Amino acid sequence: MKVKAKVNPNHLKYMQKICAEALVETADALKSDLQQSHTMPFEIGSLQNRSTFVDQSKKNSGKVSVVSDTPYARRLYYHPEYNFRKDKNANAGGMWFQPYVDGKKKDFANKAFARLLKGKL
Repeated sequence: MKVKAKVNPNHLKYMQKICAEALVETADALKSDLQQSHTMPFEIGSLQNRSTFVDQSKKNSGKVSVVSDTPYARRLYYHPEYNFRKDKNANAGGMWFQPYVDGKKKDFANKAFARLLKGKL
């Protein structure tokens, strides 16, 4: 059996465009879920609200990042033993992305991407 397929370059470009859009929206959804889970350290809100953003500069190559760019973000993230304030974010602590990497929310990004992509097709 022989199968012959022709790929329409315009359709391929369109698919790449909507995949990139869905990828950015997935990162935004992850960032929002992270903020709503109240797991990031919170004193005045700089780290959680103003300094955490989606870097979409490489979205066309299939890569986006949720970035916290304060000088102290890395120190807080990698030291869960610190005594974090719990008055503003009840679940505050270090390693706040871990549930999305290998914990209870490890399927969050895949499910969000599939849902967002399905809505665009």
